[in-house]
Amino acid sequence: RKFACYCGVAPFEHTSGISIRGKTQTSSLANKEVKVYLTRAAITAISWDPQMKAYYKRKIAEGKHKAVVINAVRAKIIARSFAVIRRQTPFVTLAV
Repeated sequence: RKFACYCGVAPFEHTSGISIRGKTQTSSLANKEVKVYLTRAAITAISWDPQMKAYYKRKIAEGKHKAVVINAVRAKIIARSFAVIRRQTPFVTLAV
C-alpha cells in the first residue's frame, strides 16, 4: 500500500469532517517516472495477459472510466510484484 501511494496509484478521497467532496484522486506528489512505467506495464498487461484483459473488459462493461480501470490494473501489478517477492516463488498464471 505504501509503495502504491509512492507511485501515485492509491486513490484518496477529499474529506472535511463528515463531508466527502468530489471524487477520489491520486496524489500529485507521486514519483511520476515510476507511474509512467507502471502505466505502460498496465496497458501491455491489458493487451497480453488474459486475466488482466478479462478484468479490464468486465470493469469497462460495469461503466467504469478507462483511466480508473488502468489505475486499478497498475495496483494489481504492484500487488502481484510484492506477492512474488514476499513468497520468493515465480508467478503462476491461473486459467481464466
